[in-house]
Amino acid sequence: MKKRKICILTGTRAEYGLLKPLIDELKTEKAFQLQLLVTGMHLSPEFGMTINEIEINGIVQFEKIEILLSSDSSIGVAKAMGLGMISFSETLERLKPDLLIGLGDRFELFSAVASALVLRIPVAHIHGGELTFGAYDNAFRHSITKMAHLHFTSTEEYRNRIIQLGENPKNVFNVGALGIDNIMKMKLLSKRELEKAISFKLDKPYFVVTYHPVTLENHSAGQQMNQLLNALNAFTDYNIIFTKPNADHEGRLIIKLIEDYVKKNARRAILFDSLGQLLYLSALKHSEMMIGNSSSGIIEMPIFKKPTVNIGDRQRGRIFSESIIQCEPKTDKIIKSIKIGIGDKFKSICRNNTNYYGNGNAAKKIKNKLLQINFDKLLKKEFYDLKQF
Repeated sequence: MKKRKICILTGTRAEYGLLKPLIDELKTEKAFQLQLLVTGMHLSPEFGMTINEIEINGIVQFEKIEILLSSDSSIGVAKAMGLGMISFSETLERLKPDLLIGLGDRFELFSAVASALVLRIPVAHIHGGELTFGAYDNAFRHSITKMAHLHFTSTEEYRNRIIQLGENPKNVFNVGALGIDNIMKMKLLSKRELEKAISFKLDKPYFVVTYHPVTLENHSAGQQMNQLLNALNAFTDYNIIFTKPNADHEGRLIIKLIEDYVKKNARRAILFDSLGQLLYLSALKHSEMMIGNSSSGIIEMPIFKKPTVNIGDRQRGRIFSESIIQCEPKTDKIIKSIKIGIGDKFKSICRNNTNYYGNGNAAKKIKNKLLQINFDKLLKKEFYDLKQF
């Protein structure tokens, strides 16, 4: 029986970490031939050249696609999208996969899926149906949903939203979040092992801070980051592990502010281009809390029964566990939220929070569905109308 070619796209360190359990499932499945497209931040020295962390054992076709321009302006991102469509279309035409798989809402994925649509390559989309009102990723995500043919969501509410967008329920599956797979199956480092691996003293409680630009706001990144950094100055008894933001509009401004802050606070703060999934999840596990506006604070951190201080609108719209404290990007509000999070009363709430994102077997569920589906019959899809009440 001829193997079906499945092509997976990855453009960021965080998204590759989420896709890794699925890649591991698919590359050992005899019915599939796996292809991997590596693009975006993975190929940027500024963001740690994380292509070097990608394991390609067992992957027959491995392609590097350069699209990231040396700019984080709006026009730079828009041009990168155009370059992406040119580059992805050429590569997909050459590889001729039977299915393209992408996760999330990044502009790289939008360009790849648009190319696949014109080339008549079916698309499977992971983490659709979610809402993030503060970022243009929100529009990308829903657009990808309408160009995709199979949908693997992280909650039942998100599955229902995709059906509301006109997708046939027969092709929309709630499998849970892939990030939970890593937490459940990966052997995370002890605090001492983590300290040695990152060469940073963890003798005091520490925060993990990841803050991305809010891309639907004009020139807010610097102001909001300064508000956060000023708030962190109120907690000198805590160390801080920063990770760099994504390659979004005004991302470099955030990086510069963090770098300056770390120089002034070298004894208690450190910045990483990329920690990788093992170090990052281990850091979350042993931290006092997660602070910022990363989706990892919404999906992964609650599994550790630890608080998240989620700042601003970037993640507003997602389903929040009780362990997440939402606050405005203002110094006094952030300070108040952190104080709530480190309090014994809120820690008790975290220990009893609700997990909305599955039980850690999403990758296997996706693989089993792919084994059952005839990709050739996916392209001609109709709009699914909800019954009128």
